[in-house]
Amino acid sequence: MKDLAGKTVLVTGAGRGIGRAIALAFAAEKSRVVITGRTAAALDRVAAEINGSDAELMALTCDVTEKIQVEDLQRRIESRFGAVQILVNNVGIAPAAAFLEMQDSVWEEVMRVNLSTAYNCCKVFLRAMVDAQWGRIINIASTVARVAYPRIAAYATSKHAILGLTRSLAMETARSGVTVNAVCPGYVDTELTRDNARRLAEKRGQSLDEALALLAASCPQRRLIEPQEVAYVTLMLASERARGITGQAIQVDGGAVMA
Repeated sequence: MKDLAGKTVLVTGAGRGIGRAIALAFAAEKSRVVITGRTAAALDRVAAEINGSDAELMALTCDVTEKIQVEDLQRRIESRFGAVQILVNNVGIAPAAAFLEMQDSVWEEVMRVNLSTAYNCCKVFLRAMVDAQWGRIINIASTVARVAYPRIAAYATSKHAILGLTRSLAMETARSGVTVNAVCPGYVDTELTRDNARRLAEKRGQSLDEALALLAASCPQRRLIEPQEVAYVTLMLASERARGITGQAIQVDGGAVMA
C-alpha cells in the first residue's frame, strides 16, 4: 500500500497488543508514525522496534482521556509532521463484573477510557482532515460492538457507543474526503486477553491453556486472532483504495459474529 508512505498516522494505546501491531504495520509502509500512551517505558520498547524500520517516528506520552492533553499532543505533532491524516483510536480497557455487583466507578472509568478518548481525539484531529479534504479515522472496537455477553455491561455499552460515533461521523464527513470506520476484533492473542484468561482460569479452577482454548473455541476457526491481522485491516481502511468504505464495522474474529 504505497499510498500510505509519508502519511502522518497517530495510534493511541500503542504500547502493546493491537496498538503496537498497528504502529509497526504503518512503519513498514513508511508512514510517519506517532505512537502515544500513558507509559513511557512501553512506548520506548515499541519505538525501538520501529526505529529499525527507518520510518519517521514520534513517541509521545499522553493521557487521551484529558482533552487538554490531546490538544497539546496535536501541537507537538504538527510542529514536526504537520496535521494528523490517519487517526487510529485504539485505547481501551475491559473489566468484567456482573451488572448488579459492578461499582459505579467501573462504569465511569470504562466510558472515560473507551469512549471519551475517541471523542477527544476525533474532536481535536478531525477538523484538519476536513479542511484538507482527506483523512481516515479508524476506531478499534470489538465484536461486542455488535453483540453482548454477560458480565461486561460497561464494556459492551462503550463499544456499541463507539460504533454509533463511527457511523455518525461517517455520515457527517461523507462528502469531505474523510472516511470513518470501525474494526471489530474477537479474542486477540494479546496481554489483555491472556490476563482475562488467567482470571477465567482461576474462577473455573483451570489452567491458563485451558482457559485460552475456551476463548478460542468461541469462533468457528477455533483460534485466537493475531494482532497483525487487525493491523492489516486497519492498513486497508487507511489506504486510498478503500475510499468507498465508510461507516462500516469490519469484524476480524474468525467467523464468531456473522451479522
